[in-house]
Amino acid sequence: MKPDVLSLGAFPEATMAELSRRFTLHHFFDFALPPPGLTADVAQRIRAIATEANRGANRALIEMLPKLELIAGFGVGYDKTDVAAARARNIPVTNTPGVLGDEVGDLAIGLMLASARQIVHADRYVRDGSWAKGPIALGRSVGGKTLGVIGLGGIGRAAADRGAAFKMQVLYNGPRRKADAPYAYVADVVELARRSDFLVVACKGGPETRHIVSAAVIEALGPKGTLINVARGTCVDERAMVAALSDGRLGFAALDVFEDPLRPSPELLQLPNVIVQPHHGTATVETRNRIGALMIDNLSAHFDGKPLPTPIP
Repeated sequence: MKPDVLSLGAFPEATMAELSRRFTLHHFFDFALPPPGLTADVAQRIRAIATEANRGANRALIEMLPKLELIAGFGVGYDKTDVAAARARNIPVTNTPGVLGDEVGDLAIGLMLASARQIVHADRYVRDGSWAKGPIALGRSVGGKTLGVIGLGGIGRAAADRGAAFKMQVLYNGPRRKADAPYAYVADVVELARRSDFLVVACKGGPETRHIVSAAVIEALGPKGTLINVARGTCVDERAMVAALSDGRLGFAALDVFEDPLRPSPELLQLPNVIVQPHHGTATVETRNRIGALMIDNLSAHFDGKPLPTPIP
């Protein structure tokens, strides 16, 4: 008999097909947890959860599943999963590191270029006929500028390496210096912002990094600086950022994530010096399929009695 697995989120077609082949699947798209349609009868049978990183598994859901043995995340972040509640019941949690850094790093640099070279604005400038009335305002160079990176994990390192390829000076901040990093380490995040022209947020989410980009960091980045966030919306004090963007104390922002994941601040969306994206840093067919395959590898390893490929630290 195939194990019962609760799946939460929008997985690729190939991932859904393989999950359905290997397991008895109970799929919900709801952000609300526990899912409103999850019946007590099904909950009694669930042995594992397969969940998108931005949905996770909260304490209420974990406590609803008496036979739960594993929480397998689709994505690298696990801040939406109540890890403490899982560990209290000796339930391992896995994620999918090592398969998405390049993709999100690409988007970080794409956002940097789009902001500096006004790519989104320039597209509208041609379409609405403004070009016929005169040349577009000059953009900003990235070559020779300083790229600061908060969090030099897989995503941060990918962004840093790409910045270096653009002949930028690269600096980074994190909990500790990386022995294998060829870039200068800056221990204080405010000082990192002060020395940066472009600041990429690529750290993990959760309480430890909540508002790591504080009002002080935003002030230090300054009126010519650009803030790029491909991490978690909670890493940035969004209210302070909006205020600084509105009155010119922060120059520009390019954002793939927001404090409220599906409802960015209305004031933010009205600002002309901001580019927004729908949290799609990993959203390519190739990378999403690799993420799904690794999530399934973790599920299969558990039920086959083998070591988990990628348990969280």
